[in-house]
Amino acid sequence: MGKRLWVERNKDGSWDAFGEDGAHIKFGKGRGQFTPGDLMKIALAGCAALSSQFAVEHTLGEGKGAKIVVDGTYDADNDAYIGFDEQVVIDATDAGLSDEDAAKLKERVTRHIDKGCTVKHTYVEKTPVRMDVTIKH
Repeated sequence: MGKRLWVERNKDGSWDAFGEDGAHIKFGKGRGQFTPGDLMKIALAGCAALSSQFAVEHTLGEGKGAKIVVDGTYDADNDAYIGFDEQVVIDATDAGLSDEDAAKLKERVTRHIDKGCTVKHTYVEKTPVRMDVTIKH
């Protein structure tokens, strides 16, 4: 099993998500808040960022990283995302890479994301969700 997570409702209608290790994020449907659908996209982008970090830093230097933009195609009839488009942009303008070195970096980043991104692997597969509802009374 992964890390235990939970969410709790706030009096203002927003929600807080917590992790057993102290992680915290606020979300909801209000202005300036990430929705659960947004968090799905953030999870995909964040996973690609962490998966590609080694390859980017190895080539461009410590502290360098990719900008990853994710958009999703939403099917309102089924209330589900039916696909995601992910753009990984690496600014290597200051590195003076040759075309060959840029192509190698692109291949390494792609390979690292394809191998190490759990979120991408999960989204590509049909992932069952088991739910149990408990009413305390």
